[in-house]
Amino acid sequence: MKFLRRIEILKRKSFEEKNFDGFLLFNDVNILYFSGFSGASCLLIPKDGENRLYVYSVNYEQAKAECKDFRVELVKAGENFIEKVAEHVKTLKIRMLAFDTLNVEKYRILARRLKNEAKLKPQSAVIWELRRFKDSEELELMRKAAELTSMGMKAAYDTIRPGIREYEVAAEIEYAMRQRGSWGTAFETIVASGPRSAYPHGGCTDRRIQEGDLVVVDIGAVYRYYRSDMTRTFVVGAPSDKQSKIYEVVKLAQESAIKNIRPGVEARAIDIAARKIIEEAGYGEFFVHGLGHGVGLEVHEPPTLSQNSKNRLESGNV
Repeated sequence: MKFLRRIEILKRKSFEEKNFDGFLLFNDVNILYFSGFSGASCLLIPKDGENRLYVYSVNYEQAKAECKDFRVELVKAGENFIEKVAEHVKTLKIRMLAFDTLNVEKYRILARRLKNEAKLKPQSAVIWELRRFKDSEELELMRKAAELTSMGMKAAYDTIRPGIREYEVAAEIEYAMRQRGSWGTAFETIVASGPRSAYPHGGCTDRRIQEGDLVVVDIGAVYRYYRSDMTRTFVVGAPSDKQSKIYEVVKLAQESAIKNIRPGVEARAIDIAARKIIEEAGYGEFFVHGLGHGVGLEVHEPPTLSQNSKNRLESGNV
């Protein structure tokens, strides 16, 4: 089973290479990646013994159905989630406990319960190291999510016209994706027109689209939990000379970035290649966003394509 294979890889990287003897996951997406469970929970992966998924009663039946290879621990009403986990950590004699993400309050409770019993250390980086490399099954799911997103973008193309409101375009986009199999939207749909098209994350409003507007459409579908992200800019009517010029500059920047994408390249080099063309054309001060980012179970994942990125592109990155 793929989830148990992923856990074995995590164990090798955390237990054998870094001398931990337990890993505690609180992040819902990480738990989904390692167990297939999509509800709120906590996952304890010990070096020896069963993997334990902790859930409240509202999610118990779902967890039992989705995670047959895991021991599902019911946390009853009135019970303290963290204290139950801490007791099992002690019982399993875990001395070095890694964790992914933990808020300050939960960390303090857990540290207090495990005082003199186990050391806690954040280790989210090792999980990102695994999640950034997509296997063939993940890639296929992401292709499907991208196809659904393309259908949403086609709906945008067919819908955008003078007089229509931004939220009406967004509704048509989301309906087109849902109707064809999308499980939802990867993030809040963006339809930003006219002056609002300069906002990188403009959302959508009741503004009516006008002739001559630039309209930024930024959308994503979800398929079996995997997300996609696609951005396109439309011109309402015939483009002006200035709009055409900017389009050509951005197209050259995009082509330069694509030409530089290959395994082993520093992610920042891709951003720099595109940014250089935009700066040379005199628009550098308006390039206020990073070039791009990875995508997967979340819409923003490593590698990050920005000037300050420390990532390096590898085969399997998306």
